[in-house]
Amino acid sequence: MNVSLAILAVFLIVSLYLGIQAKKGKDMNLEQWTVGGRGFGALFVFLLMAGELYTTFTFLGGSGWAYGKGGPALYILAYSTLGYILSYWLLPPVWHYAKKHQLMSQPDFFVKKYDSPNLGIFVSLVGAVALIPYLVLQLKGLGIIVSQASYGKISPVAAVWVGVLTITIYVMVSGIHGSAWTSVLKDIMILAVVMFLGIYLPIHYYGGFQPMFEAIDAAKPGFLTLPEKGMSISWFISTVLLTVFGFYMWPHTFASAYSAKSARVFRKNAMVMPLYSIVLLLVMFVGFAAILKVPGLEGADADLSLFKLSVATFDPWVIGLIGAAGLLTALVPGSMILMAASTLLAKNVYKAVVPSASEKQVAVLAKYFVPLVALVAVYFSFKGGNTIVTLLLMGYSLVTQLFPALLFSLAKKPFVTKQGAFAGMIAGVVVVAYTTISENTLGTMFPTLPQAVKDLNIGIVALIVNVVLLFLVSFLTRPFTVKKATKSEEAV
Repeated sequence: MNVSLAILAVFLIVSLYLGIQAKKGKDMNLEQWTVGGRGFGALFVFLLMAGELYTTFTFLGGSGWAYGKGGPALYILAYSTLGYILSYWLLPPVWHYAKKHQLMSQPDFFVKKYDSPNLGIFVSLVGAVALIPYLVLQLKGLGIIVSQASYGKISPVAAVWVGVLTITIYVMVSGIHGSAWTSVLKDIMILAVVMFLGIYLPIHYYGGFQPMFEAIDAAKPGFLTLPEKGMSISWFISTVLLTVFGFYMWPHTFASAYSAKSARVFRKNAMVMPLYSIVLLLVMFVGFAAILKVPGLEGADADLSLFKLSVATFDPWVIGLIGAAGLLTALVPGSMILMAASTLLAKNVYKAVVPSASEKQVAVLAKYFVPLVALVAVYFSFKGGNTIVTLLLMGYSLVTQLFPALLFSLAKKPFVTKQGAFAGMIAGVVVVAYTTISENTLGTMFPTLPQAVKDLNIGIVALIVNVVLLFLVSFLTRPFTVKKATKSEEAV
């Protein structure tokens, strides 16, 4: 066993140990399992939300996008920072409402707000469709990371099986507590590794950040700016808006907000979490540094840029630590996704169909769903092919369709009806599904439109359709009230 593989094994065992130990001293009922008894302070909520958002896509995709796309990759910095700012106002009222009504999942919020179990089932299905490919992404990323960091000693297939077995065990045993404790180790590792790589590699190979960008610009003029077509300025703005609105709409991210012990936690975190985007910037610096040093990576191989450059630069023990950080970026969000999907199916689909089911029965069923969801994700990891890629592209656009109904439900005098919320969500989901599956864009459907309009992210177009129908149907289905006549009016 080489030193890199030994380090990976140690961190895998430690993460499993932390995940199981997190259960100690707790009665693992449904509330404890899903939302930690609503007792997490600012630090744990911070780490959980960071753990969910900084995934294998960030670790591999952030550097891969910088390597393969250049300037357009900077949208990741914009949306994450703005998403944190949005949380300052969005999450406290969500938490208060969830605390008051003892909610445990994202669909619970919509069921209670709109008094519609059917709406809860629909929200659950949208969430599950978006979460499965998101979990597949973590597993595929895990396979790549472990295979690369072990110098091929462990195959991607074996890595996926070991990883999914690990998270299945500690999710079933400890629920969100296991994810929270593992996220502590994960954040320490990711901060140390990314800060080191993002600073060291540009200086080592180019003598600094400015010389690095000057060298890239000289070799590939215009690569560091937004193109006039495709990923243009209008694409950039619409994509940032879409992802900001959808930032907390993922079921596992939304539900983690319930775990806080007070609403102040979110306001504290909102003031600090934008600084965490520096991690993303440093990951991108690694991708930029790799452009001229490991050229020729095309398509999906661009995601290997971080490891290709690292293997060419460092000794195996350093690669082991880098791989361990990457391993944890799959385990923590993977566990949260797995738990969220299982809770959706048990509490918001099964319970809605079988109202007589007790909370204890639902809690047991949610845990039984964990290995089933994990096996489905493993299957698609190996067999999904382009179908999963298509679903993954739909993911963010799908969950963002829940945002308008959520936002307008927070008004002091909500005017959106359950019919309006339903109509808006369905319309938005249909637009996203049709355009993604058919591989159509605004440009292909309406070639005469101005280029700036054709480049809009289709998800934001679906969101506009969503809001229009939400307002229209709500207006048509609002109960008609007759103003009670005053005594003077009755006398007349």
